[in-house]
Amino acid sequence: MAETVKCLVWDLDDTLWQGTLLEDGEVHLPDEVRKVVIELDSRGILQSVASRNDHEHAWARLEAFGVAEYFVLPEIGWGPKSDAVRRIADRLNFALTTIAFVDDRPAERAEVAFHLPDVRCYPADRVLALPDLDEFTPATSTVDSRRRREMYQAGFRREAERAAAPGPDEEFLRSLDLRMRIGRATGEELSRVEELTLRTSQMNATGVHYPDAVLRGLITDPRHEVLVVTLTDRFGPHGAVGVLLLERHPGLWHLKLLATSCRVVAYGAGATLLNWLADAAARSGVHLVADFRATERNRMMEIAYRFAGFEGLAEAPCPCAAVLPAAEDTGLERLHLAPGPRVVSTVMDVQAPDLSTPEGGPGTP
Repeated sequence: MAETVKCLVWDLDDTLWQGTLLEDGEVHLPDEVRKVVIELDSRGILQSVASRNDHEHAWARLEAFGVAEYFVLPEIGWGPKSDAVRRIADRLNFALTTIAFVDDRPAERAEVAFHLPDVRCYPADRVLALPDLDEFTPATSTVDSRRRREMYQAGFRREAERAAAPGPDEEFLRSLDLRMRIGRATGEELSRVEELTLRTSQMNATGVHYPDAVLRGLITDPRHEVLVVTLTDRFGPHGAVGVLLLERHPGLWHLKLLATSCRVVAYGAGATLLNWLADAAARSGVHLVADFRATERNRMMEIAYRFAGFEGLAEAPCPCAAVLPAAEDTGLERLHLAPGPRVVSTVMDVQAPDLSTPEGGPGTP
């Protein structure tokens, strides 16, 4: 199955609109193309622009057409389009395999394909067919996916304010009024959990995708905790930003999956989750064992585990792990922590359930 496109980068002249802006003066945006833009946006696919044009003139035309709001991080100028596409991917922190590019000119598509072979390139005459392609059809549709563009745009405003903020970074984070909620997943939230395991690669500890049917079985199993993490601040909601899958054993909690959105790495979301879980385990008198499978993109997650104090069971064995079945995957590493009390976070308020029993109620921050 083709990897789902996370961002489609549009050329403008004779691709998004009909005509060449600097030559014809007047250009036309077909209603059918407008519908494609709106439909892809509703599916949570971000859209951007890589166009050879005068930025001010082209952006004014997009605003006049009423579609400027749908395009994030536009690259309108005169440099190579491969450079523009790469900058967009880097700023979004997306793998190039999740980027698509559409342009009417074969030479422009060839230039992008040569320098960025992982980017999928499409001719302009296929624009109307894009919503019918598998790679433009995400497996799930959630509240978060339908407002993904707005959340990214709010994120860019946060970044701009952060760059301009004087003083230590921790002071800025405290000024955001960050509020993390960790809650037991309900049936309605499972699509958000599944989507996170599908979309997150850099901050997915195992790279495993848990389908909806499996998750529905786990939320009714008293041995398992399926936890979904949301984050808000004064700019608005970040949406669902993390998922934890935990299995209880005597004297041991087995963290089968930890995945967090790349969008909240800078706010210390992963470290906060691991601190909270370690503190909860310490209060319950149990050890933690976390599954980790190295992939091409999740080195950041391994670093987060190591900073949290986890050590490989192969290097530092512990008798507590005897209750775990042998790992079926030879590429799976198990990391161990004998936790003590932790300060969960100094920059955000955390609301979470009491994990001491499967039926525990809401915890205190």
